[in-house]
Amino acid sequence: MSKSDERIAKMNFSSIYPYYLKKIETKGRTRNELNQVISWLTAFDEDEIQEFLVTEVSFKDFFEKATINKNASLISGVICGCRIEEIQNPLTKKVRYLDKLVDELAKGLKMERILRTLA
Repeated sequence: MSKSDERIAKMNFSSIYPYYLKKIETKGRTRNELNQVISWLTAFDEDEIQEFLVTEVSFKDFFEKATINKNASLISGVICGCRIEEIQNPLTKKVRYLDKLVDELAKGLKMERILRTLA
């Protein structure tokens, strides 16, 4: 595991969530939409997401408890300078999936496209 992968694994979901929220709200999107994207990727419901926000759970623990959406592999492109399809570390790939979904939400893409429901 690289230093970057280790750093990502130790980051707290609750400390990153406010950055996600600020990023999407400045573009006119809502907390509800952010939680919908998180729920789509992880299968966590609203209550579970809120519980993760009040506990200091690492991304490692967060994603170990998640059931990743079967269509997550359709998430592609570059995020944080890395091509998602080329990321080898499974945890880092899941975190980058989430980063990419948040990015797409902030860019104003339609929810159907973000959630990979369009053929």
